[in-house]
Amino acid sequence: MKIGSKSLILILISDSDKLKNAFMYNNYCYLFLLLLIVGCSRPDKSEKIINESIEAHGGDLFKSAQISFTFRDRQYEIFKSPNSFRYTRSFTEEAKRVKDVLNDDGFTRTIDDEEVSLSDEKRLAYSNSVNSVAYFTFLPYGLNDEAVIKAYLGLEEIEGNNYHLVKVTFKENGGGEDFQDEFLYWINQETHHVDYLAYSYHTDGGGLRFRKAINKHEVSGLVLQDYENYKPEDESISVEELSLLFKNGDLELLSEIILENIEVQVLK
Repeated sequence: MKIGSKSLILILISDSDKLKNAFMYNNYCYLFLLLLIVGCSRPDKSEKIINESIEAHGGDLFKSAQISFTFRDRQYEIFKSPNSFRYTRSFTEEAKRVKDVLNDDGFTRTIDDEEVSLSDEKRLAYSNSVNSVAYFTFLPYGLNDEAVIKAYLGLEEIEGNNYHLVKVTFKENGGGEDFQDEFLYWINQETHHVDYLAYSYHTDGGGLRFRKAINKHEVSGLVLQDYENYKPEDESISVEELSLLFKNGDLELLSEIILENIEVQVLK
């Protein structure tokens, strides 16, 4: 079939357009892949802020430190490495020695050195109680656990200081029985310490709390903190509303979280 010069020109133009479109498509693909790689390799801002805070509170010492202290007349020993953990609580009740142990294998209670049988409800309640004390004592260590989801919410001023605000939620897989809890951490821009935190919880009927760090204990390279513990009158509000209520003086001081007789032993 004979092709005229005009038709040939049209074919060449058509082929040229196809090549141009293919070239542009490939460039878009490469650009998308580049952005994806850069986005994956660059740490999230919340990750950087949490890492700085962990370092300011003691860094890698948390991984090998066993912390013992007295809290509300009960003796605690807390150890949490990347691979294992062991939390113990000891106290005397009705002239009997009670010892609770929570570790990788689960929870046990002994009374006068004899292990006692517990209902599932009591086992869960005692376990949550011990775990809660350990969690708050070790803050901010633990905020890089696999189940943690972090989001940077920006800057906020509280009592004359500027803070990075980081929200923490949890994956259902690995997040424990209380994976639906939400936490907010106000991290000082200068010291990188956690000066305030707020959280919602769903155990024991649920509720909201706001905490202010009041004492800093620097022991063997670790910075541990005491807190004032506040609650709102209306506990149906969101956790994000608590800081404004605190600044307006509209939270009720519920209790103080005071650690006494603190000792830190670095395990080999």
